[in-house]
Amino acid sequence: MRSDGSAAHPTTRGATGVPARRNGRKGLGPVAETRPRERRPPSEKDAAGRAERGRGLEALVLSCSVAAAVAAVAQPVVLGRTLDLLLRDGDAGHWMALSAALLVGELLFDCLTSLFTGRCNAARTASVRRGALAGLLRAAPERARPWTPGDVGTRLTLNAADAGGAPAARASLVASFVTPLGALVALAFVDLWVTVCVLAGLPALAVVLRAFARDTGASVAAYQRTQARIASRLLETLDGTATIVAAGTTARERARVLAPLAELADQGRHMWALHGRALARSGVLVPLLTLAATAVGGLRLASGDLSVGDMLAACRYAQLAAGVGGTASLLGAVVRGREARRRTLELEETAPLAHGPLCLPPGGPGALELRGVRVVRDGREVLRADGVRVPGGATVAVVGRSGSGKSVLAAVAGRLVDPDAGQVLLDGVRLDRLTRQELRTEVAFAFERPALGEGTVAEVIAAGARRPSSEEVRRAARAAGADGFVRRLPHGYDTPLGAAPLSGGERQRLGLARAFAHAGRLLVMDDATSSLDTATEHEVDRALRRSVRPGTRLVVAHRQSVAARADLVLWLEDGCVRAAGTHRELWELPGYRAVFRTGGTDPAPPRETPAAPRPEEVRP
Repeated sequence: MRSDGSAAHPTTRGATGVPARRNGRKGLGPVAETRPRERRPPSEKDAAGRAERGRGLEALVLSCSVAAAVAAVAQPVVLGRTLDLLLRDGDAGHWMALSAALLVGELLFDCLTSLFTGRCNAARTASVRRGALAGLLRAAPERARPWTPGDVGTRLTLNAADAGGAPAARASLVASFVTPLGALVALAFVDLWVTVCVLAGLPALAVVLRAFARDTGASVAAYQRTQARIASRLLETLDGTATIVAAGTTARERARVLAPLAELADQGRHMWALHGRALARSGVLVPLLTLAATAVGGLRLASGDLSVGDMLAACRYAQLAAGVGGTASLLGAVVRGREARRRTLELEETAPLAHGPLCLPPGGPGALELRGVRVVRDGREVLRADGVRVPGGATVAVVGRSGSGKSVLAAVAGRLVDPDAGQVLLDGVRLDRLTRQELRTEVAFAFERPALGEGTVAEVIAAGARRPSSEEVRRAARAAGADGFVRRLPHGYDTPLGAAPLSGGERQRLGLARAFAHAGRLLVMDDATSSLDTATEHEVDRALRRSVRPGTRLVVAHRQSVAARADLVLWLEDGCVRAAGTHRELWELPGYRAVFRTGGTDPAPPRETPAAPRPEEVRP
């Protein structure tokens, strides 16, 4: 996580960068026990620097393109002057040298334009991707839900590449108008009648380009949306490969994924038809315009009003002026980039989760309180929790049927999302008033399917808002039941995660280890032990009480054993906290027993099991 610049709580370790490098020995290497450095705020300065470099490259593309255009415009008059001097046996040495210099200069500037265009495209594409990804990660998970993984992947790859190429294409497009405009001005000095002839045909070319830009925008937008649909379906299929093979629905799934291809093909043909129509029309108009200008110039030459050199320059300028029709390709790239940028901006401008300037009071036990909390999704209230108080240091089990709002309550309690109404307080401080660093240092999460990222096993466990020591990493792995299988890996804790053949339960234990290593005053476990067997789960619960930093535990539970070991149980039904109390107290309620009922019979009543001492007050 990134810091907002505020100081961390004195009782916690400050945020630092990635874990220190190991010394090369097998196992987890030492972590430097130096005074932790504060992480920099979200890199606004770096982002501004990248944007400035991108604008600089775009300016270089524009400058080199304009310089090449100027050289191209200057060549015809110089060549015409050289030809006239040669025909009159005059001294054309300087003019021939200037002609050669202009030709070499145009080639040189064209090469530089290609070089800077490539660098500009790469830099801008990377900037677009970083901005879109940063915006997506800054937002609350609920705000990112409208976009499927395939849609996000399409926006960050294909659309980002098109958007990244737009600035250089725009600069080249601007420069492409320098040539015909400059040619018209130069042609006016050579012969006015030829200029009038060229001007008469330019409106038709302008109409062709305007129609192309208008029609291409809508076509490109539809094409990009269909690409995203195909990518989304493909990712869904890859995620459910085992289910599809087992069900024997491979052919049906293939047809579902490929169904939009026909629509994509139609849209692609339409795009090419628009492009081809624009090129064909301009391809007809340009030769006709050039031919008309040549005919007028020939008449002027025959009457003695133009020299041979002037005739050469006039014909060349007519070609350059009519070349405005060749900008269709650049215009198409700009239109594609504009539509693609609109899609990436939707990610980049996702409303972020705002943070405040406060820190938690020193030495707080982690008391959690929900006041008037309401969460609404699609017009339906999915959570209502008012007056829920959890004393610091208590272990709270959140139980209920599927869809009762358990995960929503866990997300609100740890401020992955903000409630639509009400407040959530930790040790008397509203979570939305805390700094980003303070929130993520003092509130940790463990999930059913943890996203572990890349790096070695040690780096995966240590990754977070603060940097735990090597001993803390090992202790967290032992508490999560992961130390045994980690030591059996080829390089122990130094094994790259990609080279570690891990089962679902082992990955879940690594996720638990990371949560334990970063446990603060509040630890939220959202179905984080679902892949563990009962015995391992019991060992993890015992280690959690003894080996992990003391604090409040909020556990989304499906097993009766978890609820029985908790100090307090919150029973949710239809998004409301129906009751709160100990497991034995709630067991007297038939509806509560029905939560754990299997096969139409009630489970066995809870047995007395030794538990850690509970706080004096466990009722909300």
